[in-house]
Amino acid sequence: MLERLTLIAPGLLGASVARAARERALARHIAIWARRPEVRLQIAAQPWCDDAPAALADAVAGANLVIIAAPVTHIVPLAKEIAPHLSPGAIVADVGSVKGEICRFGHAALRGRAHFIGSHPMAGSEKTGWEYSRADLFEKRTCFVTPLPDTDVAALETVVRFWRDLGSEAVTVAPDRHDEIVAHISHLPQVIASSLCAFLNHKDHAWRNYAGGGLRDTTRIAASDPLLWRTILEQNRDEVLCALREFQDELQSFQAALANRDFPEITARLERGQAYRRDFRP
Repeated sequence: MLERLTLIAPGLLGASVARAARERALARHIAIWARRPEVRLQIAAQPWCDDAPAALADAVAGANLVIIAAPVTHIVPLAKEIAPHLSPGAIVADVGSVKGEICRFGHAALRGRAHFIGSHPMAGSEKTGWEYSRADLFEKRTCFVTPLPDTDVAALETVVRFWRDLGSEAVTVAPDRHDEIVAHISHLPQVIASSLCAFLNHKDHAWRNYAGGGLRDTTRIAASDPLLWRTILEQNRDEVLCALREFQDELQSFQAALANRDFPEITARLERGQAYRRDFRP
């Protein structure tokens, strides 16, 4: 059990960490810091928060583990801001969906005083805000933990164990490898879903009233926060561009097969897609 766990920026993920940590008795004291006073007042009234200080320095003082759950562009600045106020040997992790530069700059910001360990739970939603948080959000979901070559082994083990104790299946990969993976399995699907809805927006708007499960399921994530995704795409631009180029090649091949009435090839591609989707873990 951690003596003091601090969550910075209690949106969906940050508040869910607090809920899960309280339900699973992973920390004796849970402190939460939010920039807006009204959010701090709301959070302080929740049973999974022991303290919601107005000052960020007070929130992280004495913490064994600090989780930064802010948007990706805010993570490194927040790490720099809290660095002077951390206890020696404290561990700082994040939940950002891009890891390369965040891990390198976060590690540099805390060097010599505390440990920065990148992490990314694959447990988001198209909804945002602490009001949508859940204690079971991380159960049976992958959580990437992304150490650098000189990351402290004991600190790494602490972060891996923490996410496993929240119910996640922790997977350790290098930061740049993580960015390549999520560009294909997370960021590309978001771009496709949003682009499909943007394309259909040019058609008769009455058509969406006829949508069945296929369109609704395929485009659920298009309802996500555009500003949030803009920052993610800015941070992982190169890997997303690579994934888009490869996917465009796939679409062009499919289009060519359909134009040439090569229906055996069409069937083969549909079967490959079916097999890939069928083998998803439950």
